Amino acid sequence: MQESIKNKVPDYRVNLGITQEDLARAVGVSRQTIIALEKGNYTPSILLALKIAHFFKVSVEKLFTISYEK
Repeated sequence: MQESIKNKVPDYRVNLGITQEDLARAVGVSRQTIIALEKGNYTPSILLALKIAHFFKVSVEKLFTISYEK
């Protein structure tokens, strides 16, 4: 069984009306990191996941979930 992490970062970001660059600056990473994260090509560290969740004022579990694929 293949595990992957799905995220709702783009949904929260768009709903808040901020750019990838704005989010990147707020959490201290590059825009490329946010792009990769939103595309599912990058799994954030615990620290980064917590920073993003804190920025959006939601729990980490609301932003990131584990997906199981056969």
